[in-house]
Amino acid sequence: MKLEVEIAGSLRQVELTRAGERIECRINGRLVEADVSGIGCGTYSLLIGGRSLEVRVEARGASLRITSGGREFIASIRDPRRYRKGSGAILAEGRQQVTAPMPGKVIRVLVKAGEVVAAGQGIVVVEAMKMQNEVKSPKAGCVEKLLVSDGQAVNAGDALAVVS
Repeated sequence: MKLEVEIAGSLRQVELTRAGERIECRINGRLVEADVSGIGCGTYSLLIGGRSLEVRVEARGASLRITSGGREFIASIRDPRRYRKGSGAILAEGRQQVTAPMPGKVIRVLVKAGEVVAAGQGIVVVEAMKMQNEVKSPKAGCVEKLLVSDGQAVNAGDALAVVS
């Protein structure tokens, strides 16, 4: 995934590749490898170069508040794919329920409860009439609850997850 991240007025080109719990991250072309474990809703344990960090991430409107080691950063994330499509995300506020757009079968749950997601990130894949539809998060936030599992049948309008 390629992103542009702005922190303290400085824009960085970030490319993320995930392999299990290990994340390979290129920041302006420089390689950084990290082991990441979610330890709570929006809280992560990172191991980078033998150094352990606890990082808390909170959605603040269109930005993220990142706290680690007593320091706080405000970050804005720009997904270049969103701009190429010519659509801007409408930011949803508060707790949002992710619902099935049509009757079908859940073929894949893409996230875990407690995981932080971006607006427009896939949450669940529902198959209907032999077509797969990725149901996306309406906002950046934390997956508070997953209400379905792989193989489960759903009706149109059924709640799939709650993002807060």
